[in-house]
Amino acid sequence: MKALITGCFAAFLMVCIAVGLAEAEKPKNSVAKNNKQGKQPSPAAVERTRDTVKMLDDIYKQTIVLVTDKYVHDEDDFAAGSAAVELFRRVSKTGFHNVRLIDVTGEPYEPENVAKSDFEKQAVKKIKSGEGYVEDVVNKDGKSFLLAMTAVPVVMDKCIMCHPHYKDVKKGAAIGAVCYEMPIR
Repeated sequence: MKALITGCFAAFLMVCIAVGLAEAEKPKNSVAKNNKQGKQPSPAAVERTRDTVKMLDDIYKQTIVLVTDKYVHDEDDFAAGSAAVELFRRVSKTGFHNVRLIDVTGEPYEPENVAKSDFEKQAVKKIKSGEGYVEDVVNKDGKSFLLAMTAVPVVMDKCIMCHPHYKDVKKGAAIGAVCYEMPIR
């Protein structure tokens, strides 16, 4: 079972890397030139990056739900959330973008799965108040990045197998978030 899940995530990772490579191979416009001068990226570049984040977010979340639905049957099965944390760690190592799964309930499955940066801490407050998507454009070392956070709601009864403290959470309420740091090109 774990080998099957690992194989599914390896295939999924290859698709994500291919998408990232396709994004990286797009011709660079004046945004890179402007960033070296400390200027803001063009609205079109921000919109392209936002669309990429939303596409990846949809793929990641559908995969987590699919793995939970098809492969998580009892408490001893490898949790889809744990697989997502590992997948995101590996994706972040590629250099195309950083992504991580965090808790917003105050009871993280793992202690490191919490908001760390100022952006993440502020975004968690907004996610907990009902917003589904939060973003900011920042400049680091002359390069622009889109920071984004999306809500991870309770969508399945199976979630409480690994997270019994979610049993009283309303379906659809945010229990976590996916955090992105995507270069703007």
